Amino acid sequence: MATSAGIIAHRSGPGGPEVLLGHPGGPFWRKRDSGAWSVPKGLIEAGEAPLAAALREFQEETGLAISGEFRPLTPLRQKGGKLVLCWAVEADLDLSNFAPGQFDVEWPPRSGKMASFPEIDQLMYFPFEESVRRILPSQLPLIHEALAGHAATTLPAAT
Repeated sequence: MATSAGIIAHRSGPGGPEVLLGHPGGPFWRKRDSGAWSVPKGLIEAGEAPLAAALREFQEETGLAISGEFRPLTPLRQKGGKLVLCWAVEADLDLSNFAPGQFDVEWPPRSGKMASFPEIDQLMYFPFEESVRRILPSQLPLIHEALAGHAATTLPAAT
């Protein structure tokens, strides 16, 4: 099975912790919102160190550089079987420089025509209560672990 690596950035907001999530680009995700947002992540290339892959993918998907103290989170397996390795980092990024990478796909299906779409079409910090509604359900444990122990925060139970 494939293995992806990603970064879950969080910051302190006026009402408590906030989590950075990306909305996947492309026609399949266009009308989906709740339960569709994701941690910026991508496949690990052969011979690549997982954290290096996570940093590369974050840069490729968002156009933003990120630094800080990266804390490894518990690996999780998504519904489709893909293993996700993720690191949490406290980072208050300037999202005005968001410049998503692109991917090509045959669109419309079976048309023989290729179309280019952004990997992520929106990138936003969400208060943790909203982030748990927006994130793909299989990635919810990443938010819980990334924000565990955050002062004055009561997280809803992970499913």
